[in-house]
Amino acid sequence: MSQKTKIIEREDVVIRFSGDSGDGMQLTGTQFSDTSALFGNDVATFPDYPAEIRAPQGTVGGVSGFQLHFGHQEVFTPGDYADVLVAMNPAALKSNLKWVKPSGTIIVNEDSFTEKNLEKAGYDSDPLLEDKLADYNLIKAKVTSLTRECLKDSGLDQKSILRSKNMFTLGMVYWMFDRPLKHSEEFIEKKFKKHPLVVDANKKVLKAGFNFAKTIEALPYNYSVAPANIRKGRYRNITGNKATAWGLMAAADKAKLELFCGSYPITPATDIFQELAIHKGLGVKTFQAEDEIAGICTAIGASFAGDFAVTTTSGPGLALKTEAAGLAVMTELPLVIVNVQRGGPSTGLPTKTEQADLLQAIHGRSGECPMPVIAASTPSDCFHFAFEAGRIALEHMTPVILLTDGFIANGTEPWRIPSMSDLPEIIPPIAKEGEDFLPYAREDDRLSRRWAIPGTKGLEHRIGGLEKMDGDGTVSYVPENHQLMSDIRKKRVELVANNIPELKVKGNDEADVLVVGWGGTYGHLMTAVRELQKEGKSISLVHFNYIFPLPKNTGEIFGHYKKIIVCELNNGQFVEYLRGSFYGIKFEQLNKLMGLPFTVVELKERFNQLLEDK
Repeated sequence: MSQKTKIIEREDVVIRFSGDSGDGMQLTGTQFSDTSALFGNDVATFPDYPAEIRAPQGTVGGVSGFQLHFGHQEVFTPGDYADVLVAMNPAALKSNLKWVKPSGTIIVNEDSFTEKNLEKAGYDSDPLLEDKLADYNLIKAKVTSLTRECLKDSGLDQKSILRSKNMFTLGMVYWMFDRPLKHSEEFIEKKFKKHPLVVDANKKVLKAGFNFAKTIEALPYNYSVAPANIRKGRYRNITGNKATAWGLMAAADKAKLELFCGSYPITPATDIFQELAIHKGLGVKTFQAEDEIAGICTAIGASFAGDFAVTTTSGPGLALKTEAAGLAVMTELPLVIVNVQRGGPSTGLPTKTEQADLLQAIHGRSGECPMPVIAASTPSDCFHFAFEAGRIALEHMTPVILLTDGFIANGTEPWRIPSMSDLPEIIPPIAKEGEDFLPYAREDDRLSRRWAIPGTKGLEHRIGGLEKMDGDGTVSYVPENHQLMSDIRKKRVELVANNIPELKVKGNDEADVLVVGWGGTYGHLMTAVRELQKEGKSISLVHFNYIFPLPKNTGEIFGHYKKIIVCELNNGQFVEYLRGSFYGIKFEQLNKLMGLPFTVVELKERFNQLLEDK
């Protein structure tokens, strides 16, 4: 065969890697996305984990997937449908075939299509021998056999050899998209530096997969996706969880405080806690508590002692933290509660995404117990909104809930690393020795009390969960005082609106349809709206990050549009909140509860219906 290969230029490509949990698909996808980001492409990813830690091997329930979208232009989503699917076994093919574009390429590990594995996946017959895949470019590669042959003299045992087969498929896809092997080779050398046999084996299999794709006739061409034109700066690929951890550390640095995180591990929030734990050199203190209640209580204690305190969790953990969250409100101590939302209720869909904790975050506490709620939109801006949560908590002396979700927490995208000098200073209202001090005196336009650090001479005071007397902070059962203090707590949160930016509209200030979203739906909504705008449609987008309180110009913006549709991954919590806040405005809604993000296709279909409905 001629070695001359036809190169096809593409604006963007979507790839999905899938296989058993032990097939290394998350690592494979991460390596390809990191390489593409280093190459200069814009990238968005969507890791899709099984809920079971040890699901039966070869079953649909045990399939682990990783989808990535990389392009020459700005990329907002990991893509709806894949141009290329890598399926390491029949179960991976069965569960992911519906997500492949017509005429897309499917690479299968032919060795895994045994009678036993076909039965486990629920196939009555071998799909590779039927016409069901005739509409796709099917590439059958004996990945297992070729990996064994490649490493027969490596000195590794058979189990270790089979662990390397994901590198074979990665090498194939690297050739398909004209990507260098250098980054993955360096990663292998670093990851397995204590095991030179493993380093040599993985590098050898990676090259073998690359050369296999280069020589077989099933791949007569490869694709080229040029680097994106992005703002100059220093970039790295980052997950939402890691960005959240770094944003919290940046806030502590700007406030000149040590950071304390008291948490209990829970999917999908644990990575924030783990990332913080490795930065003791930056003054970070972490405590793995015995449960969720202890996690937040230790954080409140650290806040009382003068640290910037945070606790991390997901929906079920937030429910357990609610009583102690009320203590933080009563004591008016700064605290950030990070809730990485997942599918519920109860254990629900622990590895899938959802936005159904919104009303719990706003209202889910006993008594009149308000606290600010903000939400991040993308993996990279988790840094900014974690920093913002810290700023609001420390400057307003209040607990703050930061909402992210499983989609943006585990997803990645290129992040332009900011300079610390570009971030604003955070100035907590810390009481000083020698000042006249009353624990609950209000001395600024935020109605914040001053933060008295224990051990400071002359600042002795009582603190606890019982109602406080205005000013001196003694325990009070006076009815009029309880009304006053309840009103002050409410007003303190309302005043946060003076210290957050106004909403900005993506599109015209007046249009036939305004799309409204919040949190992690941003990428899909922005893509759908932009595509419709390019088609000449009268449609705009406004996306909320500051949820409670809302930005001050929210009502003004809503008044400019004929139709408003609120899109969220729940059964209508944000739209219910908006209806209660803006009487007389009609809100349409689009809701999804599948543990999956929206697709651009379904969004455009619904928006077009609204645009055409006269």
